[in-house]
Amino acid sequence: MQRPSRTTILLLTAGCFLAFFVFGITDNLKGPTLPAMLQEMNITYGAGGNIFFGQYLGFLIATLFTGLLADRFGLKRVILLAGILLVFGVGGYSTFQTTWLLAASLFILGLGLGALELGPNALIVSVHRERKGLFLNLMSVFHGLGSMLAPLAAGWLLNAEVFWRAIYRWDLLLILAFFLYFVFIRFPQKESQEHEALDLKQLSKIAFKPSLIWFYISIALYVAVEIGIASWMVTFLQKERSLSVTASTSALTIFFGTLMLGRFVGGFIVHRIGYLRSVLFACLASVVCIAVGLFGPAGLSHFLPLSGLFFSIIFPTSPRLSPTCALKTPTRFSACCSPARAWAAYSARGSSAGPATLSACERDFP
Repeated sequence: MQRPSRTTILLLTAGCFLAFFVFGITDNLKGPTLPAMLQEMNITYGAGGNIFFGQYLGFLIATLFTGLLADRFGLKRVILLAGILLVFGVGGYSTFQTTWLLAASLFILGLGLGALELGPNALIVSVHRERKGLFLNLMSVFHGLGSMLAPLAAGWLLNAEVFWRAIYRWDLLLILAFFLYFVFIRFPQKESQEHEALDLKQLSKIAFKPSLIWFYISIALYVAVEIGIASWMVTFLQKERSLSVTASTSALTIFFGTLMLGRFVGGFIVHRIGYLRSVLFACLASVVCIAVGLFGPAGLSHFLPLSGLFFSIIFPTSPRLSPTCALKTPTRFSACCSPARAWAAYSARGSSAGPATLSACERDFP
């Protein structure tokens, strides 16, 4: 890729930060608005879980194929496609009145979020090759800010008796702003040597070594738990703990805030005590927080959002435990069979497993 001008780099970087801010808000409006959606549709928790499953199924498919689309058509078109999918997904979810159409809308939304996850990441790596770690972390901060603001804004609007569908329609304005920004921004041209053929067979052998399968499974289980808590915490606190809309949505904000804080501070800790010890301690502490928050007295419900502090260490540290050290960021956009893309795909499988598991539990243990 040709070296862009300093102004272009600045504009592209700002666009990536905006994209992940939109990602954080759009992805995390569903939890705060879930109780209102269940009430309006008059459906069970299980049916709600089935609707959410559509989003994460779409995200899984996008993680598998968006890399190939980026190589074939370019990053700009993939990012613009993500914006179009977000518009149709959010528009449908805020409009349709039947469960299968809501699930289909979230499926489209998941496709858009999956494309949005790849595009800005690959773009940051391509324009900040020397300091990509720094800018990838900064992009994650903007995702965290969006994730924190989503439940706060949703709670404030719900308290003001704004319909939950109207909250999603406000998000459409932010998505359109992101889309228009990338319509008019210029992307650097790819150099001809970047069009070399991919050896998918070799990539598959590297990505699916037996020694890596357990790591993929572990991250799928972790993401299932994190997504399940983020999606259902507000509903649980309102229905089972009788918390107000403000208190329950604030708890979700604390969850995302501790996630962001933990990932900032955790980087300094894991190097001191070791990767394996860090992950084992974080898993144990997370289990304790969730158990106390779910099964303890109502006054200890605040342990549930505090679990984010320990969750924060698990996801970024687990790849370091790989015995082959193969889970590195691919230099090719389309390395969907590389360890990094396989890791993302199994993460998406975990995120889809969370709602499905909750749906099954609701049916079997009402």
